[in-house]
Amino acid sequence: MKKEIEMLREVMRSKGIYATVIPTSDFHGSEYIGEHFKLREYLSGFTGSAGTLAVTLDKAALWTDGRYFLQAERELSNSCITLMKMGESETPTIDKFLIDEMPENSVLGFDGRTVLCVFANRLQKSLKKKNISFLSEIDFGELVWKDRPPLSAEPVFMLTEKNCAKTRAEKIDLIRAKIKEENADCLVVSALDETAWTLNLRGGDIEYCPLFLAFLMIFSDNSPSKLFANKTIFSREIAEKLKADNIEILDYNDIYSEISAFDKTLWFDENTANFRLVSSKKSVIQKPSPVELMKAIKDSAEISCEKNAHIRDGLAVTRFMKWLKSSAVLEKVTEISAAEKLEEFRKLGENYLGQSFAPIMAYGEHGAVVHYSATEETNAEIKPRGMLLSDTGGHYLDGTTDITRTFVLGEISEEEKRAFTLVLAGHLNLLIAKFPKGTRGSTLDYAAREPLWQNGLDFNHGTGHGVGFLLNVHEGPQRISCRAANDAPLQEGMITSDEPGLYIEGKFGIRHESLLLCEADNETGFLKFSPLTLVPFDREGIEKKYLTSRQIETLNDYHALVFEKLSPLMNEEEKEWLRKATEPI
Repeated sequence: MKKEIEMLREVMRSKGIYATVIPTSDFHGSEYIGEHFKLREYLSGFTGSAGTLAVTLDKAALWTDGRYFLQAERELSNSCITLMKMGESETPTIDKFLIDEMPENSVLGFDGRTVLCVFANRLQKSLKKKNISFLSEIDFGELVWKDRPPLSAEPVFMLTEKNCAKTRAEKIDLIRAKIKEENADCLVVSALDETAWTLNLRGGDIEYCPLFLAFLMIFSDNSPSKLFANKTIFSREIAEKLKADNIEILDYNDIYSEISAFDKTLWFDENTANFRLVSSKKSVIQKPSPVELMKAIKDSAEISCEKNAHIRDGLAVTRFMKWLKSSAVLEKVTEISAAEKLEEFRKLGENYLGQSFAPIMAYGEHGAVVHYSATEETNAEIKPRGMLLSDTGGHYLDGTTDITRTFVLGEISEEEKRAFTLVLAGHLNLLIAKFPKGTRGSTLDYAAREPLWQNGLDFNHGTGHGVGFLLNVHEGPQRISCRAANDAPLQEGMITSDEPGLYIEGKFGIRHESLLLCEADNETGFLKFSPLTLVPFDREGIEKKYLTSRQIETLNDYHALVFEKLSPLMNEEEKEWLRKATEPI
């Protein structure tokens, strides 16, 4: 019996709780969370970044996805916790598990601050037939985690006018107009990236995301907006500027009392608002936040900055490509040391802040694991043969990047070349797509999959996601996926990834990803994409016969653009290498 789980059960028994759910989440539904919020990891011993733990008085189970099956099996092997492999037919959902295990009229306990409203609503609906009640004001972390890390409180910094075409006051006015349109009295902004975007501030409380822990209340009238955060993270200068813009700073935890005392209509986004925020109110609107779309449409300053950031990032990744293909094979390089080497190249670039997500360096058969993350146990040595899938990104003061390239390190098979080229064909198809305004990513997805589908092949993930401006590397509301539901139409100024792939278990994985800017096509009046990412595709993986003449022309044009933008920043040796890497095929 794992002692941490038994301590949790003692608390559950003392409070009349039969079962509890502990997700991997903070109070804002963030993709990445700080150390303070890693209760699920502390209780289970499973260190993966995604998973949900459910504990009853006599059973415990942990749900995670295919990225972590092997790791979870190893880390849970000596515990009392059953691994639930999400996506497999025999694996019950969390809802089904709780329905089967909980007696009628029993109590489900959880910390409502860490459970999103959309998930809690689903559980309420599923458990209603057994008359299960919720006890959602239990902070299990405070009760069972003796040396729990404190909440992060890193200083915030302010973006300059060069980075933002709109001031925070202008943004709040636009949001206020949306609140009035909805006949609401107040919008509660829960998502950290939405608060940071609205205020033109960034922070350091979230791993891989330059965000700070905060809630924001914006009112339909001219009342001061209320920002709930640790007051110590704001310099005197920033605090004064916020006050001048009619923004009042209150303590982080005061959000709940303020919500309870507010007697008018509140607007929450159930996908980012936690259950505690919403559950105490009767007059509530639950629909997507208007800020989500506003920040997805980049303004002129953000677009200009992103283009500059991608040139520096492209230079770093291209230098890594040169090193990997000409020097690394002579050294003892592993997946982890290769990721560290790429980070060294990025750090040479001006305005670099850090990685935008955990790097993926997947050699050989590891590439077939879509979100592979090397550990000390799995860290493969890179040999002068086969392929390396490299999916990485960076945050700069002037933008965020996300790029995947599959590098050929030596001899590869005809099967690998064919797969490499078919994935590239799909990538190029999407790059040159033109489409009328109002088109959704679910419509465009076919362009990227068509070369694979023609050969009976496919990949089991989305083709594209939105990317924030020095915010989250994954953002909505747009996405490109054949499985998307209610995806937003693509609009000018949106930045979206283009990342088809192909994964052959036990053999190899291939993905080609660039970030694309959606812009107007003056010739047709339609919309089109232009590439932000500037890194060559490895010509050694390309089998020309699998490409159409239009795809070949597109690839050659792209490589010419890469050479045009990067070569002026290179020394003569690098420039000559790049000239060969971008030669027309």
